[in-house]
Amino acid sequence: MRMYHRGCLQALLPESVYKHCLYNCVRARWRGVAHSPCSLRSLSSDGLTSQSVVVKQNSVKVLGQTYDRDQYTNITPKILSKVGRNLHNQPHHPLWIIKERIKSHFYSSYMGRWGNPLFSVYDNLNPVVTVEQNFDSLLIPKDHPSRKKGDNYYLNHNTLLRAHTSAHQRELVRSGLDAFLVVGDVYRRDEIDASHYPVFHQMEGVRLFSNHELFAKVTNGEELSLFEKGDRRTPQKQESHTLEAVKLVEFNLKQTLTGLVRRLFGEELEIRWVECYFPFTHPSFEMEVRFQGEWLEVLGCGVMEQEIVHSAGAEDKVGWAFGLGLERLAMVLYSIPDIRMFWSEDERFLKQFCLPSIEHSVTFQVLSKFPPLWNDISFWLPTEGYTDNDFYDLVRSIGGDLVEKVALVDKFTHPKSKRTSHCYRITYRHTDRTLTQEEVRTVHQEIEQAVEQQLGGEGRY
Repeated sequence: MRMYHRGCLQALLPESVYKHCLYNCVRARWRGVAHSPCSLRSLSSDGLTSQSVVVKQNSVKVLGQTYDRDQYTNITPKILSKVGRNLHNQPHHPLWIIKERIKSHFYSSYMGRWGNPLFSVYDNLNPVVTVEQNFDSLLIPKDHPSRKKGDNYYLNHNTLLRAHTSAHQRELVRSGLDAFLVVGDVYRRDEIDASHYPVFHQMEGVRLFSNHELFAKVTNGEELSLFEKGDRRTPQKQESHTLEAVKLVEFNLKQTLTGLVRRLFGEELEIRWVECYFPFTHPSFEMEVRFQGEWLEVLGCGVMEQEIVHSAGAEDKVGWAFGLGLERLAMVLYSIPDIRMFWSEDERFLKQFCLPSIEHSVTFQVLSKFPPLWNDISFWLPTEGYTDNDFYDLVRSIGGDLVEKVALVDKFTHPKSKRTSHCYRITYRHTDRTLTQEEVRTVHQEIEQAVEQQLGGEGRY
């Protein structure tokens, strides 16, 4: 996020957006906030690309900042090469189109009292965050499985590539914002198939309400309150919230998201809400939509945990939050069959999304379907500390986007030694051309060697 002189900023932005930025800055200063929305440079990755990544024996340099390596470091050059690509900010990319459609909906549907957009958008924040930001600030327990080294890309024990855009939630609320969207790339070690990739893109939305804002349209609303003194949490509400406040926040949340998905999918869309659990919201819900005859989960949401709101300095407010995946929406709406396609630089893919407008409908026309090649690998697992994600990440590091899928096809435990072996089937398929068995075999042999050298496995091939 570049820093502009006020006059320059006014010249660059539409009048309504400029007023919104100025209003938030003034409000943050009035509230005595140390970091206003216009001073988020420390969170931004603007102007930095994957060329800013340098991997050394004792350190890793990402986006101009150097981090010491330690026993927690598991980031790979292959993943670091994706940092700074910011596909969601590349005009006419399908992820950019989805982002812009959502922005357009919020800008046009929700206005502040002075005619400015109610929601501000942050789509270039630095993806390197602390453990405190990514987990602690969201009340994720110390023993929660989402913290595991096997599921995240750590630069060191204290720093990682964000696993969700919620990692920025507390800083933005603390900066004085009551309504905002955050868009960015997120990173997770995961399985390998057509719908999973170690880098994907999320959008986070937050809306806070004061007592007056929430009850303004309620008869005798001045007699109602956001909070009550209580110590019992129920499935319907948190300890400190009144039931009236929660029901109104929940209604606003569901109404807002219903309007959004109907803008994306069509007004006749059938929607249902499923109760679920998230550490950072309560009550929590997943939204499912009926699309082409099937129910699809498209986002998670809920009433923000008051402890999070309180720790961000907005103790006199309550709010909701939601999160959705841009790839998931784009794959459904545009019929994109393989998540690897989003990283393609093939003009036959990209030109299909050079549309007259972001609202223009398009169905992706599948490129030539090149034949797959299969190779199996079987090895005895190391004695301790092994996870499937370790192998998947190793395969990604060597095979990259040549690998379409990895499936565990067999497990065997020796009856005497009690050693366990896994057999994986690796599917190789290029999205742009036909692969030869010779080049696939070269990659596969590198994977076999790395299993022994890096994972400590013992080959059975």
